[in-house]
Amino acid sequence: MGMAESEVLEALERSGALLRGHFVLTSGRHSEGYVQCARVLEDPGLTTCLAQTVAETLASTDIDLVAAPAVGGIIIGFAVAQALGVKFIFSERESGTMCFRRSFVVPKGARVLVVEDVVTTGGSVAEVIDLVRDSGGEIAGVASIIDRGGEKAFSEPLTALVKLEVESWEPSECRLCASGEPVTSPGSRRLSM
Repeated sequence: MGMAESEVLEALERSGALLRGHFVLTSGRHSEGYVQCARVLEDPGLTTCLAQTVAETLASTDIDLVAAPAVGGIIIGFAVAQALGVKFIFSERESGTMCFRRSFVVPKGARVLVVEDVVTTGGSVAEVIDLVRDSGGEIAGVASIIDRGGEKAFSEPLTALVKLEVESWEPSECRLCASGEPVTSPGSRRLSM
């Protein structure tokens, strides 16, 4: 049986995934709250429970394949695919452009669930959606552990285990920057591959 939202929140807190400070989010926006889902995903048993909860929530959805953006979506995407009993692929950036590498393909007409760990603006999710469609696949839905709220870069329905309304700002409007608070960027977008 899946996890309730309160249990997911408790797991995030217990694992140390909810951080406070001054952060640059993957979207480029600034925030004083950050969710480091990698801390939750360190625990294979907990990851399996989270993935099973996503799978149970989407039980009535026809899904042929799960696709996730690297790096944050890989672990939870794989676990969700395993829970659904379908194949898994991931996209990654090559010279700054999101693409499917490693001979990954989306079969024509495949119904694809896009999975991410945390969705703020959903820019990476939107890029994966475009890749799936350009490959001839159809979007079955989008799922994540956390929805940070706000406007999304995609229009498909989002299934999230937890919705956290954490305020964020454009860098030019950031009061933490204005006060000289040091900023960190714990996300994976700026990794060089």
